[in-house]
Amino acid sequence: MDEQFWWYIVRSSGIVALVLLGACLLWGILLTTRILRSIDRPAWLLDLHRWLGVLTVAFTAIHLLALVADDYLTFGLVELFIPFASEWKPGAVAWGILAFWFLVAVQFSSMFMKRMSRPVWRRIHLFGYLSFWTASIHGATSGTDSANALYRYGALVGLSVLMLVTAFRLLPVPPRPPTPGDGAPSEASPTDTVTGT
Repeated sequence: MDEQFWWYIVRSSGIVALVLLGACLLWGILLTTRILRSIDRPAWLLDLHRWLGVLTVAFTAIHLLALVADDYLTFGLVELFIPFASEWKPGAVAWGILAFWFLVAVQFSSMFMKRMSRPVWRRIHLFGYLSFWTASIHGATSGTDSANALYRYGALVGLSVLMLVTAFRLLPVPPRPPTPGDGAPSEASPTDTVTGT
């Protein structure tokens, strides 16, 4: 086995986890804002958003396990989960640890969403933005692939798309006009006015 095998797994799983996290965030924004309301299907967007979240957690776990398995760096439980405990690039690693804990908060709150009040769940779910941005900083400052042109241009495109849809998310969304298939009347009938329904 190549002695750099685990380092390749660390790098590739970290990049895949970051891409999946960005895609999960993008799909969540599309679901919330209904930017594609003429062609989207909310149930499909929600299922994809959840599936991307699960895949993000899975690849993050692979990233962490590969760090432990790699002989070049020494990562134990303390270095993996406590910011600034690592001797190797402590600041850069701390960004990744913060991203991990934000991701845990989002996933944990989603598992217990039905037991939480909607406003509390929504506030915790906003940590998804923080998870993505701190993970991006982690990748840029600790990743050995950050000097690669493909990584840099891919990150630039991904960040630009997410910044654009995030800006759209911050704008007030006009209410969606009812359509005949929604079960809402398309126009008020004279009898509705009389009966008060």
